Amino acid sequence: MANEDDYLTSRRTDGTWAVRRVGASRAASIHTRQSDAWKEARRLARGAGSEAFLKGRDGKIRTRNSYGSDLFPPRG
Repeated sequence: MANEDDYLTSRRTDGTWAVRRVGASRAASIHTRQSDAWKEARRLARGAGSEAFLKGRDGKIRTRNSYGSDLFPPRG
């Protein structure tokens, strides 16, 4: 599923939103708004040619964006 080049946006216990690379122990950036964190995660993933995942307040993956080579590109 997720590899080490992917970026994950999730809510922290203090109510802020963290963007971190999968497998990293420290956050790449901290944001007060979810939208700002998601924007940064997409920017980082685009630069790395990887994926960005957004976890909702409930902790489940809500949105996923792929950048780079997609194994299953959409038709059309």
